[in-house]
Amino acid sequence: MPTAIRFSVTGPPEVLKPEFVEVGEPGAGEARVRHTYIAVNFIDVYFRTGRYPLPLPSGLGSDAVGVVEAIGPGVTDVKVGDRVGYLLGPQGAYCDVRVMPANVLIPLPDGVSDHAASALMMKGMTVQYLFDQVYPLRGGETILYHAAAGGVGLIACQWARALGVTMIGTVSTDAKAEIARAHGCAHTIVTSRENIAQRVREITNGVGVPVVYDSVGKDTLQASIDSLQVRGTLVSNGTTSGPVVIDTMTLAVKGSLWVTRPAMIHYATPREHMLSMAEEMFDLVLAGKITGEPRQVLPLADAARAHRALESRATVGATVLVP
Repeated sequence: MPTAIRFSVTGPPEVLKPEFVEVGEPGAGEARVRHTYIAVNFIDVYFRTGRYPLPLPSGLGSDAVGVVEAIGPGVTDVKVGDRVGYLLGPQGAYCDVRVMPANVLIPLPDGVSDHAASALMMKGMTVQYLFDQVYPLRGGETILYHAAAGGVGLIACQWARALGVTMIGTVSTDAKAEIARAHGCAHTIVTSRENIAQRVREITNGVGVPVVYDSVGKDTLQASIDSLQVRGTLVSNGTTSGPVVIDTMTLAVKGSLWVTRPAMIHYATPREHMLSMAEEMFDLVLAGKITGEPRQVLPLADAARAHRALESRATVGATVLVP
């Protein structure tokens, strides 16, 4: 019988429990997908802890790859046997098999394995919209990117190198700094022993950077602001250390700064736009400019262990679950 990881109350990783579930036939506009890999993202932690509320009990996860087993009436976007991935749609990806809205499924191209795609769907598409849409990079810029050795960060390192962008990346350890540099990060700042803003000013000859991509939040907010040049932009794309509170007068005093808090749903819809984003990402993968292999692979039943590792910053790159 199919298994899903679900939770009935918010709290620590231990609230995640495997349950047997019924999976029916797809209805109109739906497809049934049997998963091969399920990605673990930090946003899953936000849902599990209640920072982002969900009606409970609930499944968890919004990012997976697999094979289409069945389609419902009216579905033309995918067919039975297609290898697909997704990053939008209802929560519940932590499972063997599920019924999904067909219009969120992205066909995987030949030459991109399920294993690679599992590290690319949400994370690679995040880099696409950050670097191509939120603050478009054209090459030649110097940027600051926090958590450069994370799942999104390692793809960002490679994407920046492919664009001709000089990326300054923050990491928590020297080991992670080495990994980030190996993936294309031009300069690394080890936050446990280096002052972020001071190092950014040194690297940029006192000018600062035009944009900071900050998924950490509370702990790096001041350093991000202090690293920006006049009229620079803070892209606050996550809050792993806690929510961000910004005094608008600070933005004026620090150089008429801009702040944006983007969300994937507003950049990856409608479907035609989502497919175009995916095509750009997969083109870079097929050209050998980006690789996306998960670095931590755990059984689906160990979802709680995956969350503990993610929250303790013990992981490097992407973490996936295998049904």
